[in-house]
Amino acid sequence: MTVRRVVPNVRSEAMRENREFYGLLGLEEVMNLGWVMTLASPANPTAQIGVMTDDKTGPVVPDLSIEVDDVDAAYAAMRDSGAEIVHPLRDEEWGVRRFFVRDPNGRVINVLNHRREPGDMDG
Repeated sequence: MTVRRVVPNVRSEAMRENREFYGLLGLEEVMNLGWVMTLASPANPTAQIGVMTDDKTGPVVPDLSIEVDDVDAAYAAMRDSGAEIVHPLRDEEWGVRRFFVRDPNGRVINVLNHRREPGDMDG
């Protein structure tokens, strides 16, 4: 399994203020669904931070998001290890397949990958 990126998530009701603050550090908005916004470095697009007011379908705002190339394998590994699954594996309407798992420190990790549509050329 390959990790594509790791994104810290910040829970906040101040989306605009966060965009402005992190913009001063060189991050730009690359995605905004209203309840979740991703800010990234133009020079290194995998250097990102997520800002969330809540999670649209998850039970909590996850502390960290880890994008992997095979979320089904990651889910099976976590389930088989006995780790606590906080949110079951599912396809979300905004194009990701994901689940939440609790790490040994009690942090909730959003493990995901982006679903590819027919005709997509990237991996």
